[in-house]
Amino acid sequence: MAHEFVLQSSPSDAILERRLPVQKFEPCIWADTFTAFSFDVQAQEERSKAIEALKEKVRDLLIAGGHNALDDKLILIDTVERLGLAYHFKQEIEEQLEKIASNHSEHHDLYITALQFRILRQNHYPVSSSVFNKFKGKDGKFDEMLSRDAKGLLSLLEASQVRIHGEDILEEGLVFATHHLNILAPTLEGPFKDQVNRALEHPPHRGFSRIEARKYISFYERDSSYNKLLLELAVLDFNYAQNLYRKELHDLSWWWKNIDLKSKLPYARDRVVENYFWALGVYFEPQNSLSRLALAKCTIITAVMDDTYDNYATVEEADIFNEVIQRWDINEIDRLPEYMKIVYKFIWNTYEELACEASKEGRSSVMPYIRETLKELSRGYNQELKWFMRMEVPTLEAYYSNTIITGTVFFSCAATLLGIKSASEQVFEWLNSRPKFIKACSRVGRLLDDKGSHDREDRGGELLTAVTMYMKQHGATKQETLNKFAEIVKDSWKDFYAEWCNLPSMVSFDAANVFLGFVQMSETLYMNSRDGVTNPNFLAPDIATILLDPIVI
Repeated sequence: MAHEFVLQSSPSDAILERRLPVQKFEPCIWADTFTAFSFDVQAQEERSKAIEALKEKVRDLLIAGGHNALDDKLILIDTVERLGLAYHFKQEIEEQLEKIASNHSEHHDLYITALQFRILRQNHYPVSSSVFNKFKGKDGKFDEMLSRDAKGLLSLLEASQVRIHGEDILEEGLVFATHHLNILAPTLEGPFKDQVNRALEHPPHRGFSRIEARKYISFYERDSSYNKLLLELAVLDFNYAQNLYRKELHDLSWWWKNIDLKSKLPYARDRVVENYFWALGVYFEPQNSLSRLALAKCTIITAVMDDTYDNYATVEEADIFNEVIQRWDINEIDRLPEYMKIVYKFIWNTYEELACEASKEGRSSVMPYIRETLKELSRGYNQELKWFMRMEVPTLEAYYSNTIITGTVFFSCAATLLGIKSASEQVFEWLNSRPKFIKACSRVGRLLDDKGSHDREDRGGELLTAVTMYMKQHGATKQETLNKFAEIVKDSWKDFYAEWCNLPSMVSFDAANVFLGFVQMSETLYMNSRDGVTNPNFLAPDIATILLDPIVI
């Protein structure tokens, strides 16, 4: 569909050639933290052997029967997932969930009912929220007797976070559980109190899975009923993965240092650590370094392109740069000003590096999809520059259409899928068809970004941003606009889960988890309307937790 614009006037030469004052970003805060890392191969191999031995014992737990098996299995699966271990036991968990899904017993309390609902929905089972009807009283509201069941309320709160459109009972459940947990929280004790406060602060199933796993390990180790085997495996696995991630970031940091864009493009953010952290959030499974590093490098490309368009290029230069990107011919490079030659050569060389890696893995056929999403991203950024320089004021429909692209979900996830063998060319074609599922992911990412970056990007009111655009067109205040964006994000999560249980058969769970990781990481980076990439101190504690501080028990 063609975009519609409200034209202000023909752009003057002054606008076309205008270069804004360059915004200065904070320098990298990590110095040589990761370039100086020394990888201990022997220690890593010893951890790997210990993990494999413990995995066999946990596997036995997952497949064993027993009294009250359904409840126990649900709790075990939930614990394994929260500890960040589920990726080791995909088949075993799937087999158990098949049995659980076919069990239609209604004799469960609120805790188990909500737990079963959430786990099944998170694992792509189309479950009905009508299972909660039995907890309502004659007045049609949740029974007040439940208001003292902290465990059940927490389970209901978490189940409500995977609701879809039309599930009024879960909308009511969210309000009911939140209200009563806030009352009960001060009276709770120990790790359960911490878990409740965490859930009230931010839904754990919408956050970066490694951060949430680390937090849950700290809760679990203080729980008197903890399973020693699970805790030992969780700690070993976390520390093993942490060392692998540090090795990847060590290699990536040296790659970035040798390219030396920091000195060549002083207008661009120096955020290799934060960009890697973003990639880690999208796909954390240790065995797939290719996906992570491909995404990390493409995220760096995205950041350099974004800063080139937003923080330095004139409209005239940006148009030429976009034309060169669209033609994808290294011989076109001489059309560009010197600084853009550096950018284009960086993009070209990085793409060729990824093509080489793809060839080694027999994945060359997916590289054209990545290239086309990169071209599309360039077109989106170029259009935004014209809007924000007030050459054109778009309709909101046109702006939202463009944000589907500039939300970066297509480029980012195409890069990640490069390393996922189960992602066939059909999956890339599905991605290109702009399914509702992907649009929901993109809206979450883009609107959270818009909320977090507004204060930086509007240059004291000099430039148009998504926030000011909405304010002008709706006569809204800034706070009303931010509230509206938050509402759209909530609705987009509902769209996401509605599609999550109805994905085409060619989209494997591994591929689907890439998109889940994308929206979870968007929530993490832009939590509380902050910009965790531009302002590195926001993310520093989380990065240290995941990449620097091993667990010692």
